[in-house]
Amino acid sequence: MIDRPLTLMAVHAHPDDEATGTGGVLARYAAEGIRTVLVTCTDGGCGDGPGGVKPGDPGHDPAAVALMRRQELEGSCEVLKVSDLEMLDYADSGMMGWPSNDAPGSFWQTPVQEGAARLAELMRHYRPDVVVTYDENGFYGHPDHIQAHRITMAALEMTALTPKLYWTTMPRSMMQRFGEIMREFHEDMPEPDPAEAAAMAEIGLPDDEITTWVDTTVFSGQKFDALAAHASQGENIFFLKMGKERFGELMGVETFVRVQDPTGAAAPENDLFAGLR
Repeated sequence: MIDRPLTLMAVHAHPDDEATGTGGVLARYAAEGIRTVLVTCTDGGCGDGPGGVKPGDPGHDPAAVALMRRQELEGSCEVLKVSDLEMLDYADSGMMGWPSNDAPGSFWQTPVQEGAARLAELMRHYRPDVVVTYDENGFYGHPDHIQAHRITMAALEMTALTPKLYWTTMPRSMMQRFGEIMREFHEDMPEPDPAEAAAMAEIGLPDDEITTWVDTTVFSGQKFDALAAHASQGENIFFLKMGKERFGELMGVETFVRVQDPTGAAAPENDLFAGLR
């Protein structure tokens, strides 16, 4: 058992990722008195601008978008009661295949060891007992998510710290349910082509391969409000279209794969801090 205050560190790619994948655990563990540290790797400059202007369109200013998204991120952290926000401020790389992938200074172009060294410095400072990030495919193939995974794994090697380590995931049963709900909200949504459908079917994991199911139902309202704090990206955040009540019914459990665990806690588990308290 740890005889000092416990710390959770979540390493995410963009402003708003913290709420989508880990808003429930950040809120829950903050309420339990655990220090919650959010590391956001990019500035979010490839997000929508004011009025919904898209990246690459006339009037889209990545620097202005980044400033706006930082303010929204700070609002989200306030809702989730995040103890410490750290921003690496790399340039958002955009979706896979976008020209911004190749831009100098983009996170995707940053050498892994460089990003990892900066993250390792934060890990040495905060000494997290639990670290959460994405899997090697960044959950769905986004270059910045993949890079966040890479620098997290490299940083842990640099520090020789041995926290419990988790990758975010989603049970495939829930992914199927989300597909049904999206069609419910978008009746005119076309069926995906076979290749796209096959790729979607590979996202997440079979239910029996998920090691950790954390009940965050009580905090689903905070999670919804944290997502809503990212108002400039509302068009892209499907979950907000559900409304808070429906959202709470569907998003009350957050799921993870436990990758490293020095405690030997039994799996499946319902607490990221199992074995630590």
